[in-house]
Amino acid sequence: MKEALFYEKQSNGAVGCRLCPHGCRIPEGGTGLCNVRRNINGALYAESCGRVTALNLDPIEKKPLRRFYPGSFILSVGSYGCNMKCCFCQNSAISQSIPETGYVAPEELADKAKNISGNIGVAFTYNEPLVGVEYILDAAPLLKSAGLKTVLVTNGMIEPEPLKTLLSYVDAMNIDVKCFSEDYYKKLGGAFKAVKRTVELSAPACHVEVTTLIVPGGNDGKEEIGDLSKWLSGISPEIPLHLSRFFPRHKMSEGFPTPANTLYALKGIAEKHLKYVYLGNI
Repeated sequence: MKEALFYEKQSNGAVGCRLCPHGCRIPEGGTGLCNVRRNINGALYAESCGRVTALNLDPIEKKPLRRFYPGSFILSVGSYGCNMKCCFCQNSAISQSIPETGYVAPEELADKAKNISGNIGVAFTYNEPLVGVEYILDAAPLLKSAGLKTVLVTNGMIEPEPLKTLLSYVDAMNIDVKCFSEDYYKKLGGAFKAVKRTVELSAPACHVEVTTLIVPGGNDGKEEIGDLSKWLSGISPEIPLHLSRFFPRHKMSEGFPTPANTLYALKGIAEKHLKYVYLGNI
């Protein structure tokens, strides 16, 4: 295990994690809400660092990134854990539990990425990569020195200090903006203002695309998608927005997929404000 970054020691052996907006106060032996940052003898450790659940060569469009080296491939790596609790999670087996893993050192990851013909870099994805920020910060400088790209596929739940540290190395991000409502974000265990801040800080520093999973009865209102796309256009009308179709998963396994007509209608609304709007899972 690796001692975590971005925390402070507190009274009675507790620690305060300063990585994400939850600001978890973690007693000795406990973990934060992410289930991967553990207090051991009054110090915070990143238990998931280097523990890999998936390693695949993916098309860049699968991240999804449509306007960052289109047609290329990227080595995609995932671990486990997440700092949100979405009832519709599409990857709950690795985000909401501790699955079987294998260890891949940062140096080994960089070597694998270098030795794959046609690969442009590494995407940290599948689970929420930010809860394992130490692994990214160990691997990203190695990738950069090899001329490879670092990509994050993230929910954007991070505090400004660690985000600014990451942005020194990150070339592209797909940020999952779950909705455009503080109340709905609270139901999902997230912080709306923090995610908006992540988009606003990241867009000038690296290539950013945004994904919103359209959940029937949750965030599929025309006014909400209009507000989301209008806000994005205020940052830059060239930020690509991906509207993705929901399929029943996790605690919403009894639901129904988002009607295709809903997605086409919302795409038309978003295109009034944004230059690039794409549909996913259609």
